[in-house]
Amino acid sequence: MSEERAFWLAWSRVAGVGPILQKRIYLQFGSLKTAWTAKPEELLQVEGIGAQSAIAICKSRDQIAVDRLDQSQNFLTPADSNYPRLLFEIPDPPPVLYYRGQLDLIREFDRQSAIAIVGTRQPSEYGKRWTRKLSATLANNGFIVISGLAAGVDTEAHQSCLEAGGKTVAILGTGVDVVYPYKNRQLYHQLLKTGLALSEYPAGTQPDRRHFPQRNRIVAGLSRALIVTEAPEKSGALITANLANDYGRDVYALPGSLDNPNAIGCLTLISKGAQIILGTSQFLEMIGTIPALDQPQNPDIELTLANLDPSLAKVLQTIHTIAQRSEHAAVSFDLIVQTAEMPTASVSSSLMHLELLGLITQVPGMRYQMI
Repeated sequence: MSEERAFWLAWSRVAGVGPILQKRIYLQFGSLKTAWTAKPEELLQVEGIGAQSAIAICKSRDQIAVDRLDQSQNFLTPADSNYPRLLFEIPDPPPVLYYRGQLDLIREFDRQSAIAIVGTRQPSEYGKRWTRKLSATLANNGFIVISGLAAGVDTEAHQSCLEAGGKTVAILGTGVDVVYPYKNRQLYHQLLKTGLALSEYPAGTQPDRRHFPQRNRIVAGLSRALIVTEAPEKSGALITANLANDYGRDVYALPGSLDNPNAIGCLTLISKGAQIILGTSQFLEMIGTIPALDQPQNPDIELTLANLDPSLAKVLQTIHTIAQRSEHAAVSFDLIVQTAEMPTASVSSSLMHLELLGLITQVPGMRYQMI
C-alpha cells in the first residue's frame, strides 16, 4: 500500500474528521502523510478546526498505527489513479471507497455515461413498470445504471438492467459485505458478476439510518444524470435529486397522478425545473445530449519533451506515462511525486511552469492532466 494511500485510510479513522475536513487537511498540508505529524497549533490553520478539536484530533490520531491498518479490504482513495474522476466534482468526496465486483467498470465511467435511478421503497405498479422500462432502455443503449440496492425502485432498476444484459453499480449504506435488505442477497451476488458495489463504510458496517443520506451524495456524484421514477414529498430520493442538481447533473422525473402520494415528489421536482419524462424515445433523445467527459488530446509527446528543461520534461513524462497506463487523463499530485521521485517543492514548481506553458491543466482534487 503506497504511503499516501495508507494515510487517506488512516485519517478516515480519526474521530471528528469527516470527508470535508479530511479534504481541507489535505489541501492545507499538500499531503496527508505530512499532516499526520502536524502539531495541534499547525492543525489550527485548517478551516473548521479549533483549539479543542485540534487537541482531540491529535489524541485520536496518535492511537492509530498506520502500518497496522487492515489492508485486506479492496478500496480506493483519492491518491489512486482509478479513483472515480466524477467524485472530485463534489465538495465531500469519500476519502475511502471500498468495493466488490468488477473494478474495471470504474474506468468505463470515463467512456460511458452512468445514470442513476432512485425512488420510493414502496412503488406502485406504475412506478415499478416504468422503472423497469427506463432501466432496460438505458442498459440497451450502453449506459451504466446506478442505484442504492434498497427495496422498491432501486431493486427494480438493478434487476431490469441485469436482465437486459447491462452493467449496474450499487452504492451501499453498509459495508460491501453486508446486504441490506437481506432479501436482495441473490440480486447482489448476481450484480457482482458484471457490476460493482461501492461503499465508504468498511466491511462489517451494519445498516444505520444516518448512513443512507450520506450514501446519496455518492449516487448523485457518480452519475451524469439522475432519474426519480416515484417518490413522496418527503423522500431520500428527493434529497439525492437536490444533490444532483447542486452538482450540476441533469435531473429527470416521471410524472404521476395527483391522487398518488408517491407521485408528489416527482411532480414537485418537475415544478422546480426537473425534466419531465414522457416516454422512452423522448427520454433517449434528451439524455443523448449528455457530453462525454473531456478526453484531452495529447500533443506529440516526444517533440514536446525534447524542448523542455529536464525537470519539466520529467514531470510531464510522468503525467503522460501514468495517464496512458491507467486510462485516466488526470493524475494526482501525490502520485506524480511518488513516480517521478522528485522533491515535492520541485514537482510543484514544475507543475506551475507546465501550466503556464499551456501543456497541462489542474482539475479538482489536486490532479493534473495534459491539454
